[in-house]
Amino acid sequence: MLKRIVLAWVVLLASVVTVSAQDDAVWIQIEARPNLNEATARARVYAADLPDVNGFSLGGGWYGIALGPYARSDAEQVLRVYRSERVIPNDSFIAFTSSFRQQFWPIGANVLNRGVVRAPVPTEPEETTPVLDTPAPPPADETPAQAQRSERQLSRAEREDLQIALQWAGTYQGGIDGAFGRGTRNAMARWQEAKGFDVTGILTTQQRVVLLQDYNSVLDGLGLEVVQDETAGIEMLMPTDAVAFEKYEYPFAHYTGMGDIEATILLISQEGDQTTLFGLYDIMQTLDIVPLDGPRERKDRSFVLVGEDATRVSETRVALQDGQIKGFTVVWPAGDEERRTRLLDEMEKSFVRTEGVIPASASTQEQAIDLVSGLEVRKPRLSRSGFFVDNRGTVLTTSQAVESCTRVTVDSETDAEVAVVNETLGVAVLKPTSTLAPLAIARFSDAQPRLQSEVAAAGFSFEGVLGAPSMTFGTLSDVRGLGGEQNLSRLTMNTLPGDVGGPVLDAGGGVLGMLLPQEQGGRALPDGVRFALDREALQDVLAEAGLAAASTNSAAPIDPVDLSAAATGMTVLVSCWD
Repeated sequence: MLKRIVLAWVVLLASVVTVSAQDDAVWIQIEARPNLNEATARARVYAADLPDVNGFSLGGGWYGIALGPYARSDAEQVLRVYRSERVIPNDSFIAFTSSFRQQFWPIGANVLNRGVVRAPVPTEPEETTPVLDTPAPPPADETPAQAQRSERQLSRAEREDLQIALQWAGTYQGGIDGAFGRGTRNAMARWQEAKGFDVTGILTTQQRVVLLQDYNSVLDGLGLEVVQDETAGIEMLMPTDAVAFEKYEYPFAHYTGMGDIEATILLISQEGDQTTLFGLYDIMQTLDIVPLDGPRERKDRSFVLVGEDATRVSETRVALQDGQIKGFTVVWPAGDEERRTRLLDEMEKSFVRTEGVIPASASTQEQAIDLVSGLEVRKPRLSRSGFFVDNRGTVLTTSQAVESCTRVTVDSETDAEVAVVNETLGVAVLKPTSTLAPLAIARFSDAQPRLQSEVAAAGFSFEGVLGAPSMTFGTLSDVRGLGGEQNLSRLTMNTLPGDVGGPVLDAGGGVLGMLLPQEQGGRALPDGVRFALDREALQDVLAEAGLAAASTNSAAPIDPVDLSAAATGMTVLVSCWD
């Protein structure tokens, strides 16, 4: 049960502020859950103690709980009060209508298209004594002339900070140059008017303090403090209430999340040159903490790498200087964009290189094939086999390998587009986005297959773990399926799921077909029984894609070494990514 706060709320759910457009409405997102049942249960708990509780789909299987919609200034006040009273999580943040999809709470409601509602406001306790006249507000701390004199004492950096804060407050649109011209003065006047100060266009000393306090309030609760990591040779501001040091894994110092905010910060520190920098850039993009989507910029001596998905945003900033590569990565919850960008700016402004780098020997000795310096390598949801059918790198594979994928790759690195999918046959044709140079291509056998003849299947049996295809040998048991299907061949061999989609070849090196999944018609096959889709069916699918299949007369057996070289040269790993 949430802590009851000492506020009486005036809640007018049906009252719409008609003068506000939908675009002016903002929300306070307080939670996100990975499934609808959990999100509904949490929304019900919040609704027992708080007004204006709503739940929306966020996309990507996530569901958010939000308060509102409120005017921006009201939302910021409610956010500060609720955070301070600890009735909502500390990582709650201002969100926009564009972040939300279908509403699931309250059941049957649809408030996305309405204007703002009146935010809950505190009321004064009942007076037991007569109310006295309200005293006049205190005079300004400085006259305009005094304010202008104190303003002249500001450094350029301090003047630029004020312009940045005015820009954040929404009153200034000009450049950040530290020059207080007409644009800046007008912005100051608009801010004074919004805050209830005398409108002079010149901020007093106290008003400057208020402006900067408002600007920095988004960082409240993060515990920003200067951290000196002597091992990494880095000194900078860090959110010490959000992350704490865990370990060194060359070239990273790991600071992991604690409390309500699921955050990770890496300090990056190593000796190296441009080649090392470019290698780090490539390695970072294989890590699970760097989602695939997002802008990337690599220069001669630095790079910025951003990755984002439905749950998190990862940003890495690294530079090479005097033979040392140093920088940092911040992984932060998605949706908390204002606080994340402010934090990044503060960290970068405070970043100082000190003596030393993380030694190459720094490690917890934790080793695994899917770990790099203690960080998980991004892994595909599913990997299967395929085989090249032309010199441009076009691939035939099983349709199972491309179902519900946001991204398909061949050889783990090259993106591929799905050109044709034949669900009936279970076949897909992939075209790589960049030209590949296959070691070999499939040549379909012209020879009549003979029952009980030796056949071989090539495939990535362990879904890419070994880094190269394997060969599995067996015999051709029938040229029809169990139900007499003319486009199937029955094989006697033991394969693994990763082999599915790979080529099946005769002893002469000609392709007889493509290995199919081990389930047929919803039934699991007995051990040692497999099926391949016939070559003629595959040639028809290629023709549908506008491709001509190469053929060969493979009646005469070839050397097993040559057979293996041809089979593995044409076989490629096909991966499906979420």
